[in-house]
Amino acid sequence: MRWFLSFLLLLPLSLSAEPVDDRPQVVLETSLGNIVLELDQKRAPNTVANFLQYVDAGFYDGTLFHRVIPDFMIQGGGFGEDYLQKPTRGPIDNEADNGLRNTRGTIAMARTRDPHSATAQFFINSVDNRSLDHTAKTPAGWGYTVFGQVIEGLNVVERISATRTGSGRLNGHSTGDVPVMPVLIKRAARVAQENSEENGD
Repeated sequence: MRWFLSFLLLLPLSLSAEPVDDRPQVVLETSLGNIVLELDQKRAPNTVANFLQYVDAGFYDGTLFHRVIPDFMIQGGGFGEDYLQKPTRGPIDNEADNGLRNTRGTIAMARTRDPHSATAQFFINSVDNRSLDHTAKTPAGWGYTVFGQVIEGLNVVERISATRTGSGRLNGHSTGDVPVMPVLIKRAARVAQENSEENGD
């Protein structure tokens, strides 16, 4: 009986020994410079997990910022250099009711009119866009899920936002707000974060 009680006392320690990284970081290496993102796994767990799956699979490598609207946002993560849309996994549930706001420098999921249609495409807010925030669990009120923020390279976001745009073709269809000179995401990768305990700090 004594050994069983000892086991129960040790059990919580063994379960909590593996730290959970609530704020993983990802670097987007673009043709105009690097953008480092810090993701909020605690508030947007499913969205962050989905984004990291695409990152780890190399999905974003060689994709474009295909839609750029000055004083609004820059959107990418869905079209290759051939301006054709890449096949994705299924859509994820909207987590825009997590309390995070579409403020300048935050990253959020792009979607169609269906609130729960986000797959791989994302956008970075270049200004405060409160009209994109969650207000109600209705088709018009769901908003767009914020799941992280830029912690380095906001000047790169501004540089992309200032890129000259015009009409272009995505998936063979004519559309506007396409950068005249392609803005490429050359590589997306997790940023290795040091473990201070292992370093003895």
